[in-house]
Amino acid sequence: MTFLPGGATLVALIVFAVVITFIIKAIRIVPQQHAWVVERLGKFHATLSPGLNIVIPFVDRIAYKHSLKEIPLDTPSQVCITRDNTQLHVDGVLFFQVTDPQRASYGSSNYIVAITQLAQTTLRSVIGKLELDKTFEERDFINHSVVSAIDEAARTWGVKVLRYEIKDLTPPAEILHAMQAQITAEREKRALIASSEGRKQEQINIATGQREAAIAKSEGDKQAQINNAQGQAAAVLAIAEATAEAIRKVAQSIQAPGGMEAVNLKVAERYVDAFAALAKTNNTLIVPANLADVGSLIATAMTVVRSQVKPA
Repeated sequence: MTFLPGGATLVALIVFAVVITFIIKAIRIVPQQHAWVVERLGKFHATLSPGLNIVIPFVDRIAYKHSLKEIPLDTPSQVCITRDNTQLHVDGVLFFQVTDPQRASYGSSNYIVAITQLAQTTLRSVIGKLELDKTFEERDFINHSVVSAIDEAARTWGVKVLRYEIKDLTPPAEILHAMQAQITAEREKRALIASSEGRKQEQINIATGQREAAIAKSEGDKQAQINNAQGQAAAVLAIAEATAEAIRKVAQSIQAPGGMEAVNLKVAERYVDAFAALAKTNNTLIVPANLADVGSLIATAMTVVRSQVKPA
């Protein structure tokens, strides 16, 4: 076995250490969703992508490290004045993402501060164009306006502004009290309107029910009258048919043998009964002037009967 002199061994160790250090300095592992900016001799050289990368030690330098993830950024609360001169305390959150690491490194000395300041000034400008009531109704419009204004300026910084959300809009206590009173009055107004509408609908329903009941009653009365009329007509027809049948039977009886003698007897009986009835209803007794006229009267009546009854 050959042994190196003590000085040579030391030099070998130093060289070995330098080589190891050089290799360690030359290897750069970039995490996922990150980008590292490399400067060579003080000048931009390249952007390292995620994974294993090789650089020249002592010549190349990792100047900037950027995360490519979406980053939420709280914007400080500030006082904004609306169009109707009302103060509002507004704070929000901004979401952005680095899209160009080179511009993010050299486009601005601090793009986060720049984005924050631009968000605040844009927010004051947008709210200054709106009245107090509109600021609560137009949150989407405010958010969109802030994003549009910041995104246009942030392109030169290598940053993409994704969205802006207002977290809180706080007016002064006096304004809050007045708004609460207005809301209470509005609710009372809606309650009164709803109550009046209910009474109106109730009256309409009652009137409709009465009208329908009257119509139903009139229809019932009409049908009852029709039924009564039909019943009376049927009764009259039945009586007429019965009378006609009785007359036919009387006529047939008169034409039968002995029928005329029966009629003579019946007429004589009715004649006598009539005079008897007159005598009962009056104090004066009525007696025919000539009793012999009874026979002639009966003969006249029978002549009429014979003329009306024709042989079948």
